[in-house]
Formats: sequence, C-alpha cells, structure tokens
Amino acid sequence: YNAAIADFNEAIKLEPELAAAFYERANAYWEKKDYDAAIADCNQAIKIDPNYAKAYNRRGAAYSDKGDYDNAIVDYNQAIKIDTDYADAHYNRGVAYGRKGDFDRATTDYTQAIKINPNHARAYYNRGVNYSNKGNDERAIADYTQAITINPNYANAYFNRGNTYARKGDYDRAIADYTQAIRIDPNFAWAYSNRGAAYYDKGDDDRAITDWESVLKIDPNDTYAKESLAIVRGNAE
Repeated sequence: YNAAIADFNEAIKLEPELAAAFYERANAYWEKKDYDAAIADCNQAIKIDPNYAKAYNRRGAAYSDKGDYDNAIVDYNQAIKIDTDYADAHYNRGVAYGRKGDFDRATTDYTQAIKINPNHARAYYNRGVNYSNKGNDERAIADYTQAITINPNYANAYFNRGNTYARKGDYDRAIADYTQAIRIDPNFAWAYSNRGAAYYDKGDDDRAITDWESVLKIDPNDTYAKESLAIVRGNAE
C-alpha cells in the first residue's frame, strides 16, 4: 500500500482537485488501518465532490473501524441518499447498527443489500448471524447456506452453520461443517474446538481429544481446550 500511496501523492500534486485520487489514497490508508488519514482524504474528496457516495462510504467504514458508529451511520446515510442502490453502503450501515446492538435495523439493511445485490455473501452471512442470535435457526441456516453457495470458501459461514446445527443437536451436520471450515482454514482453532465438542457430545472421546489437542497446537493458551481435555481424560480414568 505504501507504493500506491506514493503514486496517489504524485497524482494529487499534478491534479490537486482530483477527488478520485484522494478517495483512492483513502482506500490505501484504510487498508493500512490508518483510519485518521483515510478520513482526512475522504474529507478532501467530499469537499471537491459533495456527491461522492463512495467517499462517504469509505469515511463511514473508517469511523466504524475506530468505534465511532454514530458518525459512520451518518456517512452511510449520506452515501445511500446519493445512491439508493448502493448495496455496500446498506451492508456497512447494517454492520454499524449491529455493533450498536440494533439488530433489527441491521437485518433490514442486510436485506436491502441482498435485494440490490443478490450475490452479497457477507450480507447473507451477517443476516444469518442476526437470525441465529434471535433463535431463528432455520432462517440462519438458510442464510449461511446461501452465503456458502455464493462463496464456497466462506469458512466462517460453514463454522456458524455448524454452530447452529450443533445447537439443534444435529452433530453429524455440525461436524461436517466444522470439517469444511478447517479444510478452508487449517488454523481455524474455534472450528477444531467446536468439532471436538460435537464429537464429545456424540460420545466419541478419542476424536474430541484429537481436536482439542489440535487447538492447543494452534493456541497453546486456549483455556477451553485445556479444560475440556482435563474433563474427558478425567472421565476415562
């Protein structure tokens, strides 16, 4: 990103009124997690072009990543006012509402993002999380499944669908989903941990032990895996 920033610096020197250069440099700063610099560049892009919806959206994302969800929502509102069919702005506003604990508004925004862009895998995934948190397991599973259909390498979607199946007592499907999450991300400690729990609930202590040992190879300080191993080994004595 440093090389990109250097290129945009030169572009801005040549054309100091080029809003797109400030916006693109803001994206690079955002990727570097330099949110204040990203906000400053978005401010400049918006000053040059007050109808620059993408700049409002990016500034909103920077505010959100700084934990300032109220200012983030103000920016997403403006982006949507400029472009009502801006799927990512609806999605991002949903994320901000979710982080504020307003899950109903978050779900509404995810639904709108999906309506605009039916292939928005993250919107399906996050809406599924909201449904799961409200105890609506069937809708959650449907949304996780759709996210996976769109993005077959969506490890978190497999993981959360597995959690939902496990909560329903469907351990075989849960194990299959955790296994798929691990195939995609071999260092997914929580997937090993929860697969171990599913094996344990099925009475397969040996596989549970193997999975919890795998967790400790990834994270030697994982308390849950240590405690689980102590319990299952204690039961075997």
